[in-house]
Amino acid sequence: MAKTQDFTSVFKDMMGSFPVDTKSMEDAYKSQTTLAEKLSTVSLSAAQESAQLSAKWAQDTLTKMQDMTKAKSEPADYAKSMTDFVTATSESAAEHMAAFAEIAKKVQTQTLELMMAAGKDMSEDMTAAAKKAQDEMTNAAKKATTAAK
Repeated sequence: MAKTQDFTSVFKDMMGSFPVDTKSMEDAYKSQTTLAEKLSTVSLSAAQESAQLSAKWAQDTLTKMQDMTKAKSEPADYAKSMTDFVTATSESAAEHMAAFAEIAKKVQTQTLELMMAAGKDMSEDMTAAAKKAQDEMTNAAKKATTAAK
């Protein structure tokens, strides 16, 4: 009667010939965490600048309101005080909105630079990993073919 061949040792040898390289996964993880850290720094910095700007704007507005709320001797002084307040507030709003736009522009620029650098690094890493894996697979396939003969 025909005896079936035991492929256990053949598969064991074949799988042992295909090494698993975890370094590329570790490198990818490190790259991702570094990118996340840098993006978080950009975001938190922008949030901090925006909060400081908002607080300054509120403080400036409250200071300008104090002048407007003081008692006046003539009714026309109330109208002038209100006009001065509106004018000052409008100018302040334009300045502060421009400052917010600068913060947003800075965040956009920094984020774009980070993403471009990360994309370049990842592309290089993936190319190197793919080449290494291809070489290892080719060598392992040659060994398995030689061992099977």
